[in-house]
Amino acid sequence: MMLYLGIDFGTSGARAIVINNLEDIQFEINCLFTENQSNNLVYTWENTLNQLLDNIPKNLGQEIAAIAINGTSSTVLLCDQLGNPIDDPIWYNDARGKIVLENIKKIAPKDHLVCSATSSLAKLFWWVQTPLFKQGYYFLHQADWLGFLLHGKLGISDYHNALKLGYDVENLCYPNWLLNLPIAAILPQVLPPGAAIATVKSDIIKRFNFNPNCVVCTGTTDSIAAFLASGVNQPGEAVTSLGSTLVLKLLSQRPVNDSSSGIYSHRLGDLWLTGGASNTGGAVLKQFFNSQELEKLSKQIDINKTTNLNYYPLLKPGERFPINDPNLSPNLEPKPDNYVIFLQGLLESMAKIEALGYQKLQQLGATPVTQVYTAGGGAKNPTWTKIREQYLNVPVSISPQTEAAYGTALLAKRSRLC
Repeated sequence: MMLYLGIDFGTSGARAIVINNLEDIQFEINCLFTENQSNNLVYTWENTLNQLLDNIPKNLGQEIAAIAINGTSSTVLLCDQLGNPIDDPIWYNDARGKIVLENIKKIAPKDHLVCSATSSLAKLFWWVQTPLFKQGYYFLHQADWLGFLLHGKLGISDYHNALKLGYDVENLCYPNWLLNLPIAAILPQVLPPGAAIATVKSDIIKRFNFNPNCVVCTGTTDSIAAFLASGVNQPGEAVTSLGSTLVLKLLSQRPVNDSSSGIYSHRLGDLWLTGGASNTGGAVLKQFFNSQELEKLSKQIDINKTTNLNYYPLLKPGERFPINDPNLSPNLEPKPDNYVIFLQGLLESMAKIEALGYQKLQQLGATPVTQVYTAGGGAKNPTWTKIREQYLNVPVSISPQTEAAYGTALLAKRSRLC
């Protein structure tokens, strides 16, 4: 029996899931970072990785054929010749790169994805301006470095993590405008996600009783891993995440990019994962209803009678997708006295925004949506699902799996099939 291990590193902890050839979960474990640990990220990550591996039953460890790790997109490290971080890692949402943005805009194509204060390239440019940069030999993403701890090979990344570093995912190479810079020497080699790198190191085999033939693969980002968990693999299939915000991800035959609306495409083999995020979503609902009220009132909605309430539910002004307007004001009027009708109006309006989002992707050249899977807390609301089906005009169902660690385990499994 062959097993596959996926590991997901987030902002507050990490999770590991082991699956078999039938993609059934055989084991899973979650480890939260403690407040004291989080003060030393490098130690925390390494210690947590070891803790996850140590808790995998020894009989399962002997059967693991491949491992893959995902990390938060654009969380990066500058390392020395031996792979030791020479400074604290920079988190994905750290915007210190804003002070070097003008330098990046002078060399990168107009409106390129790297022209963001939180891009991986902006963080590298920030390091270039510090004395520490002279000690740097390798620039790695979180998933790259964690994988290195298992396989021992430095300077290897995947094209999901490398997208915000400036890697050209259409032509599968670094662009000349990036290669002509002095920093080119420390850029990682980029491979497809899930590509086999090397077998696990001997000390890992001995310490955790792993199969000596177990292969460590290139990883991916946490958001793409969560998408992979859904099992979506056909153009036109999509995943809508109904969390605090509304996030759309569509598998397309063609890439779609519109920087003004926050739309960009990740490569998935010969297909493309594109989408966008709206500021509407569950956070707006929680402003008016608690969980118990949402459940109770949703059951009273008559989906056969529309409210004709045309809201644009936002917590504060500003929207990027599917409408790009930083000054767009929330529209929550008129507010009926009947809370059932008010909730229905909110759910209908969010469904319209979701439908408009997929329409916009199609207008930009993406494959038309044919099926939507749902992740996030809103997936548990069957009334909302039926309302969304009416506006999307395609089947809507709950995603069978949503854990990023599960998606990363699938990535590891696919590496053994290539």
